[in-house]
Amino acid sequence: MSTKNQETRGFQSEVKQLLHLMIHSLYSNKEIFLRELISNASDAADKLRFRALSKPELYEGDTDLRVRVSVNKEKRTLTISDNGIGMSRDEVIDNLGTIAKSGTKAFLESMGSDQSKDSQLIGQFGVGFYSAFIVADKVTVCTRAAGEPVDAGVLWESSGEGDYTIATITKEARGTEITLHLREGEDAYLDNWGIRSIISKYSDHIALPVEIENRTKVEKAVEAKKDENAEADQESVIDAEATDDAAQDPATPTETEETVTWEQINKAKALWLRSKNEIKEAEYNELYKHISHDFVDPLLCSHNRVEGEQEYTSLLYIPAQAPWDMWNREHKHGLKLYVQRVFIMDDAEQFLPNYLRFVRGLIDSNDLPLNVSRELLQDNKITQSLRSALTKRVLKMLAKLAKDDSEKYQKFWLQFGKVLKEGPAEDYANKESIAKLLRFASTHNDSSEQTVSLEEYIARMSSEQDKIYFITADSYDAAKSSPHLELFRKKGIEVLLLSDRVDEWMMGYFTEFERKKLHSVSKADDSINKLADEEKKPEQKEAEKALEPFVKRVKELLGDKVKEVRLTHRLTETPAIVTTDSNEMGTQMAKLLAAAGQKAPEVKYIFELNPDHLLVKRVADMSDDKQFAEWINLFLDQALLAERGTLDDPNCFARRINQLLLSL
Repeated sequence: MSTKNQETRGFQSEVKQLLHLMIHSLYSNKEIFLRELISNASDAADKLRFRALSKPELYEGDTDLRVRVSVNKEKRTLTISDNGIGMSRDEVIDNLGTIAKSGTKAFLESMGSDQSKDSQLIGQFGVGFYSAFIVADKVTVCTRAAGEPVDAGVLWESSGEGDYTIATITKEARGTEITLHLREGEDAYLDNWGIRSIISKYSDHIALPVEIENRTKVEKAVEAKKDENAEADQESVIDAEATDDAAQDPATPTETEETVTWEQINKAKALWLRSKNEIKEAEYNELYKHISHDFVDPLLCSHNRVEGEQEYTSLLYIPAQAPWDMWNREHKHGLKLYVQRVFIMDDAEQFLPNYLRFVRGLIDSNDLPLNVSRELLQDNKITQSLRSALTKRVLKMLAKLAKDDSEKYQKFWLQFGKVLKEGPAEDYANKESIAKLLRFASTHNDSSEQTVSLEEYIARMSSEQDKIYFITADSYDAAKSSPHLELFRKKGIEVLLLSDRVDEWMMGYFTEFERKKLHSVSKADDSINKLADEEKKPEQKEAEKALEPFVKRVKELLGDKVKEVRLTHRLTETPAIVTTDSNEMGTQMAKLLAAAGQKAPEVKYIFELNPDHLLVKRVADMSDDKQFAEWINLFLDQALLAERGTLDDPNCFARRINQLLLSL
């Protein structure tokens, strides 16, 4: 093979690290590499089919798309070839020399020494081509982009170490041919029957033929060489009788002829077009892995065909685990889009809202135009209708899972609960359905696990309770130990404990469920005051009247530090707390805005003192203004620390405590 413009280039540093992991048997299931390479070949065919809609000349007279696999035992090579879209020189460098994906370093940093965990991360990351180095000590790629001249082919070769070689070659056929030079000890992949088995297992769903090369050697008898002037027909004719005689006569000369045939291994029909009754779970799982590049079976699958005003087929999957880059802004998500069985695009995010970005799968529509683009999808009425229908289907899938298998649903919630919590703010139309899927930690369970549904909470509400109470905090422990819960513990009233960063933002849009208002216990509210012991109300009124001068004195002392000073009967162990008005921004929302780099308005707190606490009673009777000021400021700092987790001047707080301890 003649080459031109040959050069040696170094791998991107991240690729070197990935190849090191591959070469050292990252995958416990090595045969996965063949699935990945066939999957890539299938994608190349899909891309050609789509581009040829507007440029039929890209077919170059060959419209029979296929993937072919062949083995050469003598050379110890396994070759996977396709006649798909192919690659140009620049595309080869971009696709095989670098990982064109943001967040790569974060991905690599997330890997540890646990190989089983690492294999899952690799699968989520989707670097299927590099899996070839699991079994090969050298990989050769010959490719030519469809529509390019035959002398614009590209040769890429690497041993999977620090660099690779790239050159220009002549390649008659478009498409890509990948040759794996197998390592010693990988003889299993030189066996045709073994390769057949792997293809049948992993690639039966591929919607184009996957063929394997069969070579057959046949010995044929030949006659002795005739005179040059003999008749041509006498030179070539060997009838059946002569052949039989030759077989019996060892002196008869023979020659070996090798025939090559290609045998299709897979069904080559789009799985989603087949009847659900004839599809096995394993086939659904393998299609999921092809679509998502995940190495783990999905948690849930829904195959649905709709006919009527709109005609489409959807195949939706709920993964068993979140991808490593779920929170990366550039994380690609969405469905594979087909129109009338023709592949149009990957990652069509227009068909599902962002809070369902974990859903993988495909949609095949008969109504969208074949020339549809991402821009046209955005404002297309058909797209909007499909988005609404698919969203409802996903929510019904999850609702059924929650009802039928709570343990399995809990696995889903652990992986994707924080994402689903974005739903109430994004999707008003489906707010009630989303609310039923939410899970929380609560004071009902002595566990940080989020297992409590709102329906379960309401079922446990007492007759005197008319609101759903919750608290947001930086952590589960901070929420659980908050002084705001003292009255609720005393009265046996359940409180939801919210500690995810998204919770405060979610609750800003989620104010009611089944006609029950949701209320934060850190906000002032008459319903909380009503929960106090009724029989002590007269006694409390008298105490409040007697302490009016004390409250006025505290107000004058603190001035603008607080919005208001008042007495409270909701505390049992704590001298004071701070609260905010129900219509004002709370602590957690202010923190959320600050973390996002936005300027939040100053939170003005209501300072609430417990008149029944021994320390408050002592301070109320103090005549020394300096001592009084020190104690009141200490109470305020304690309340702020419990509410915010931080203080503006922690050193001052520590000094104040020390001085007061010395004065006792």
